[in-house]
Amino acid sequence: MALTRWFGVTESDADRITATEQSVIAEIAEKSLLMQTSAAAKQHRSLCRGTHASGICVRAQFEIFDVTAGCGPELATRLAKGIFAAPGVYPAVVRFANADSNINSDFKPDVRSLSFSVDLTQGEMAREGWSRQDFSMQNATTLPINDSTAFLATIKVLTALNPLAGLWSLPFKDKLRVVRTLALAELQAVQKIRPYQQLRYWSTVPFRHGPDDVVKFSAIPSPENPARPLRKGNPKGLQDELTRHITEDSQMSRFDFAVQFLDAARMTYWGQKRDANFWIENASVEWSEAEAPFHRVARLTLLKNSQLSPEASETIYFDVTGNSTPNSKPVGSINRARCPAEVASRRARAQGNAQRSPVN
Repeated sequence: MALTRWFGVTESDADRITATEQSVIAEIAEKSLLMQTSAAAKQHRSLCRGTHASGICVRAQFEIFDVTAGCGPELATRLAKGIFAAPGVYPAVVRFANADSNINSDFKPDVRSLSFSVDLTQGEMAREGWSRQDFSMQNATTLPINDSTAFLATIKVLTALNPLAGLWSLPFKDKLRVVRTLALAELQAVQKIRPYQQLRYWSTVPFRHGPDDVVKFSAIPSPENPARPLRKGNPKGLQDELTRHITEDSQMSRFDFAVQFLDAARMTYWGQKRDANFWIENASVEWSEAEAPFHRVARLTLLKNSQLSPEASETIYFDVTGNSTPNSKPVGSINRARCPAEVASRRARAQGNAQRSPVN
């Protein structure tokens, strides 16, 4: 469909600019650092994360189910890959956050995120050399940024001294990519503001699941997760409500963790089937849950009185590429693009913290 190509969705490998992708990714990392430092300077503060600047960390338990129970042998075999190959219970650290690179009021329209790391050092996985696996999710089914080309065009505009002039300077197709990205981001941000523990989250981008499958993830909140009405006059209303929940409620929130298989033989876009690479490379295209259902494989449960201190939270990071295995690696253009940017951002933040630390 020619119209979708004009607006950034790539129909085939022939549409994708693979020869220059590495240079595009390098420029994304450079621009990401500029956005990170600009946000800090604008708010007269030290460096925070390049995105998801404002958040709160708590401890949790990640319980992996026996995926062979209650499903047929073919599905059980597909599900039982990587850390989901055998039942187990592992400690985890969770961070709930707002997506923006600025520290804003929790009531500013925004996408919310849930990121967590699973500590595998004490379980069966440690014997295979696995020590940790990270996950990163948002309360939206897709990313507004489709691929690395759209990523670079958009971040050029966002970091320009004059964003309107920056947009005007782009080639026509990149202009359309930026307009589409910003429009989708605006639509995703305009959601009813609810407590972090009552939101559903999606990985938005795909990952390997064993040698043959590709999946997306979702964290589905229990309908019984407790919360009190939010205090809208409090700029940290979401974070303070999670703190209240962790310290005061007797029942802790839990999220069922589910995987969604890429099934190109069943999935359709505008009524037509596409090859597997279409679904992997286009991060802004939703995998319909009606065509590709989610299968619950684990449960993430928050732990009472487990909030990390601000100092400890500052050192926490999540890296879905570095903290993965060959059979759980992220795939697709956005995943290839974001890893160097996130690593550069993390290093810059660590260096800034080291410079502020007193000399003993």
